[in-house]
Amino acid sequence: MRTLTRKGAATRQRILEGAAALIREHGVAATTLDDVLSETATSKSQLFHYFPGGREELLLAVARFEAGRVLEDQRPQLDDLSSWPAWDAWRDKVVDRYRRQGRLCPLNSVTSHLGDRTPGAQAVVTELMRRWQAEIATGVRRMQDAGQIGQGLDPDRTAAAILAGIQGGVLIQMSTGRTTHLEASLDQSLAYLKDSARQVCDRR
Repeated sequence: MRTLTRKGAATRQRILEGAAALIREHGVAATTLDDVLSETATSKSQLFHYFPGGREELLLAVARFEAGRVLEDQRPQLDDLSSWPAWDAWRDKVVDRYRRQGRLCPLNSVTSHLGDRTPGAQAVVTELMRRWQAEIATGVRRMQDAGQIGQGLDPDRTAAAILAGIQGGVLIQMSTGRTTHLEASLDQSLAYLKDSARQVCDRR
């Protein structure tokens, strides 16, 4: 991306956040460029200056923005998974985040709309999952270092399983509007980790 002035960066961010807000409220299909222009008090020439590829480039930027929000909405709890109260607080943060989001997942909506037509659309989701899994795995390693989780667990595979459970719960929520399955998946994941911790204590 070309270097922008501070004013230019602020204008681009205003367009991006305005488009993201509209998509969160109305969905991708119902959000037009004219809606974005009206919402952000932006001219068409400004929009195409910052997003020369038009609608698809803007949607890809929204996908990156929403992917970033997924992790930011879990902070600061995700940053310090170093005790069981911290893991429990993170669990509550994740559930609250998706409960507030509701049945419409803006990231899924945008990437599904872009499909294979826009290079990088699926890469946004792939990178999000990589980063998310890595942060959970870091938490598992911290607990292993503290002797709270057994060394026999592979941190990366454990994090992958937890993340898969979250994503499955979110997918069901998108269909039912309920976080029941998401909560059950997280509760079972933490119970599994805590049981590993008890096994460590039993061997001492």
